[in-house]
Amino acid sequence: VQLQAFGGGLVQAGGSMRLSCAASGDYNMGWFRQAPGKEREFVASISWVGGTTYYADSVKGRFAISRDNAKNTLYLQMNSLKPEDTAVYYCAADTRIWRIARMSSVNDYTYWGQGTEVTVSS
Repeated sequence: VQLQAFGGGLVQAGGSMRLSCAASGDYNMGWFRQAPGKEREFVASISWVGGTTYYADSVKGRFAISRDNAKNTLYLQMNSLKPEDTAVYYCAADTRIWRIARMSSVNDYTYWGQGTEVTVSS
């Protein structure tokens, strides 16, 4: 399984950005991020069955995770970006699609993309 995240870059605070992750196959998927000197943290997840979504409290109401199964692509729409959103963002996938759960731990995922850097300037 190969995952590739792209769409990162530099944006001003209050701006928007959309990340994409190419992934072929049936997976539960998630987005995580890791800021310098910090641990990787959960951002959002979406289940294969039913498309149930979950969000970290820090991004709820600002970020939206979605997927286009026909295009084998996962998205993360990020609005009202803040400097504290600055991090490397990773997409992750897991084949246990019978699980419909928050899946907020790094241990919930088997496959990881290489990450794309997002920098939000103040």
